[in-house]
Amino acid sequence: MSLPEIVSREQWRAAREELLVKEKAATRARDALNAERRRLPMVEVDQEYVFEGGDGKATLPDLFEGRPQLVVHHFMFAPEWDAGCRCCSAFLDQIGHLAHLKARGTTFAAVSRAPYTKILPFKARMGWAVPWYSSNGTDFNRDFGVTLERDGEWVERPAVSCFLRDGERVFHTYSTYDRGLDGLGSTTSLLDLTALGRQEEGEQPEGRATALGAPAGGVRMRYHDEYEE
Repeated sequence: MSLPEIVSREQWRAAREELLVKEKAATRARDALNAERRRLPMVEVDQEYVFEGGDGKATLPDLFEGRPQLVVHHFMFAPEWDAGCRCCSAFLDQIGHLAHLKARGTTFAAVSRAPYTKILPFKARMGWAVPWYSSNGTDFNRDFGVTLERDGEWVERPAVSCFLRDGERVFHTYSTYDRGLDGLGSTTSLLDLTALGRQEEGEQPEGRATALGAPAGGVRMRYHDEYEE
């Protein structure tokens, strides 16, 4: 096994400070990239999709649960499978408490092509409380590039898509696939994918979040049981 070099505390500190310069540069570059992502154009979703969830049939606007933003995890679970994808399951395992997203006007939900009768027992087995819907019988997965036809067979692809709601109109703002999910799971990492971002002061472009009802200065971080809807 190749282990790190053993050095003195002073040598470690010097090496750490040298790396810190690069880490700060990467952080600033990530902030700039997030701002550029928020400036992406969006496309209106005019196709009507009908999903099945815990409360029965639901449309895409219903998935927002009344909030302005929706983050969808395209969970790989084909109709013929007996259980969901292991990698997608690991992704859902690391999703934090949803109260922090909800307080920032953002709903998180999983969507799979498997029938809801297969999703429900697997969700119970995994112990998840996240909203999970079946897109079975719709073109939702194909339209958003997560179910692809290759060599005559349908292939599933992991992804996260973000949507913005303005009144009754729904817009698709962003999607990332495959390794684009690496590093996602925390509240801030998911908000960074959305058009409204973290809704913090100084975030660019200015005024984006407050225009759709977010409080000026953003939402203060609280214990998850202290937020008010």
